[in-house]
Amino acid sequence: MKAMKFSKYAAALGIVALLGITNSCKEEFLDVTPNGALDEAVLANAKGIDALLIGAYSMLDGTSDQGFGWEAASSNWVYGSIRGMEANKGTDAGDQPDINPIMTFSEASTNPYLNIKWRAIYDGISRTNSALRTVDKALAAGSITQAEADRFIGQGRALRGIFHFEAWRMWSKDDGSGIPYMDKDTDPATVKNDDPTVGDKIIADLQAGIALPENMGQVGRFNKTVCQVLTAKALMQIKKDYVAAEALLQAVVGANGATTGAGKRPDGGEIGLEQLYGDIFDITKRNGREAIYTVQYSVNDGSGGWNGGWGEVLNFPYKGGGSPGGCCGFFQPNQELVNSFRTLNGLPLLDNSYNTGANQVKSDQGLGINDPFTPDAGELDPRLDWTVGRRGIPYLDWGPHTGQDWIRDQGYAGPYSPKKQVYRKSQEGQLTEVGNWTSGWTANGYRLIRYADVLLLLAECQIENNKLAEARTNINAVRARAANPNGFVKTSANANAANYVINQYPNSGAPFDTQANARVALRMERKLELGMEGHRYFDLQRWGGSFLQTDLNRIMTYERALRPIQFGSATIGPEDVNYPVPQRQIELSNGNIQQNRAGS
Repeated sequence: MKAMKFSKYAAALGIVALLGITNSCKEEFLDVTPNGALDEAVLANAKGIDALLIGAYSMLDGTSDQGFGWEAASSNWVYGSIRGMEANKGTDAGDQPDINPIMTFSEASTNPYLNIKWRAIYDGISRTNSALRTVDKALAAGSITQAEADRFIGQGRALRGIFHFEAWRMWSKDDGSGIPYMDKDTDPATVKNDDPTVGDKIIADLQAGIALPENMGQVGRFNKTVCQVLTAKALMQIKKDYVAAEALLQAVVGANGATTGAGKRPDGGEIGLEQLYGDIFDITKRNGREAIYTVQYSVNDGSGGWNGGWGEVLNFPYKGGGSPGGCCGFFQPNQELVNSFRTLNGLPLLDNSYNTGANQVKSDQGLGINDPFTPDAGELDPRLDWTVGRRGIPYLDWGPHTGQDWIRDQGYAGPYSPKKQVYRKSQEGQLTEVGNWTSGWTANGYRLIRYADVLLLLAECQIENNKLAEARTNINAVRARAANPNGFVKTSANANAANYVINQYPNSGAPFDTQANARVALRMERKLELGMEGHRYFDLQRWGGSFLQTDLNRIMTYERALRPIQFGSATIGPEDVNYPVPQRQIELSNGNIQQNRAGS
């Protein structure tokens, strides 16, 4: 099931023929009705409710014909990875300048990116509430059974939960308030954002989805496993309840080892680790065993690319040297992330010494494409070259990254290119949109939940619950997959493209000798395994505001020395643990919504 936005969504609803819909105001506070004022009574049957739910699912990528694009992408490349200092904005200083203050922790509440993100999230919430109200009408009319209603309600409440959870991670306050919670009966004209129990409501919505079947028959729907993971993530992020979260995640993984899980994909398929790390990000594996839930994209379907990866369309190497995408040079991995993949005897440098001396990974910064360059010869975690495009290393099947001609402004944003969401040359035209201004619209859906993420979340819970040996087992399962030599990036001669050395942690001694040391290992493993996937800033939030400030100021200091034009005198303070509520939404609410932090 594709997240339908244009022709498919219209066909599902019969919009033009049946409903005579008129356009709604795009700036309505918290009440954005998709494509017009739908008559819920007309849709009060199983087919109509399902169409409404499809419209809600369609907002899981954060983009729509309401004008939400890369500013609201749920892959969170801006709000999770750039803000988490895994990557720079990239391109040059003048392109999409509203990302610059987000990158430098100086954004104002008037930043249009924040308002678009807010609107996209609450559009999704509005759509789910419309579906849930229509379920009530259909039950009252006797046009659906209670069993059908339960299935619709489970999906609708879980969708409402994940949209609110996204808002909570963006705008919550220390007391748990900060965002308005909207159920199907909430009046958007009077709702406030001062409720400290909103987290409980989010968790309850997500928990409601756990009653869904494992096999929903379609890969794009939420099922029991998806909702178990989402509930666990919310319990960890909102409540710091690692006991309840561990139980949910352990049920997904099962008791018989970490490689294959006990849960299921929404289509009933098996979950587990892909055998090869690089296969996770291949478009043809977008619904493979690793992908517990993928936000579905499609191309060449009559939508003009809107059903494809519009949120990520900027994030390809700049148009030079036969690079993919044809545009635009955004989302460039930074040097600090690259250095993090340095290993010693196959293990990461957990003391952060990777940013010093010869441990720093050699780059072609400042070199032209005709200047000689030999890639770094030291030990590296092989996941680096599936995460980052760097000169001299094969870039999927596009040939070696050629350096500066793939970069729009190397002096501004560095020498590296993003890689995980990029399509293969052999897939162009079949799995990328044809006839648009760039082939960067792809069918490579966003992996909202993948199995390795679940293993590492489980390991995090186990560390917090002082089960260090169990945590080591799950982290080592992730590392063992990365160590499969068949999955290393190869040259055309089928030799390893770099000096890849990765090992598992030993069964005794550091870092799993103490809880504090184990935390350091877990936090580094999430950085290495999930780099450039939109998680980092929200991980840092979960680990505490003081840790977020310390770690990001450390990275900022290092990156500023390399690229002072980007970061100037920027620093990260306690106010930077969340984002300011968009001023536009405060105005539209007539003051019911309050700013969540001083000085914004």
